[in-house]
Amino acid sequence: MSTAKQSDFITEQSYLDSELLSEVKREYLDGQVYSMAGTSKNHDIIATNLARQFGNHLQDSPCQFYGPDLRIKTSTKSYRYSDGMVVCEDSGDAFRNKSTTESPVIIVEVLSKNTRHMDKGVKLLEYINIPPMKEYVMIEQDFVSIDVLRRSEGWILRNYTLGDPIYFESIELALSVEEIYHRVKNDDIVQFLKA
Repeated sequence: MSTAKQSDFITEQSYLDSELLSEVKREYLDGQVYSMAGTSKNHDIIATNLARQFGNHLQDSPCQFYGPDLRIKTSTKSYRYSDGMVVCEDSGDAFRNKSTTESPVIIVEVLSKNTRHMDKGVKLLEYINIPPMKEYVMIEQDFVSIDVLRRSEGWILRNYTLGDPIYFESIELALSVEEIYHRVKNDDIVQFLKA
């Protein structure tokens, strides 16, 4: 989802209060509010595939998969919306807010031309500095490419493409790249299915 600056400087509390009345999701960064844009079919298919796979896997676990409506409070006191996340233990002020967490162990972003730079730059730095975070997953929607960074590997980027398995170690789940891109329509998938 791309973002557009909406207003001048506001306080963190003013942002949280105004979010209750907002008709659109908005992120908060350095006193600025940014409106979130819509998504594409491929974006939604990927997010739904992950929600189903992660959700089914975690149904008897203390961990829970959340979609794009739960806000993340980062270590820089920014508020972000991701395309999906897993939370295993939640506490503190953000938990009492009921629409915010500070405790994701996995965050997933589905990338687009408009968001790629932010997701691979500023958001990456904010996310990997959240203390409970263990894995950050960035999934391209216009072509097949998944980048995973893990705390256990010193946040080194690992890239996965068609034919590769991915092991999400923080929740002990193995998925193929094909499962994540199931029903997605882009040139890479079309070529793969023809082969």
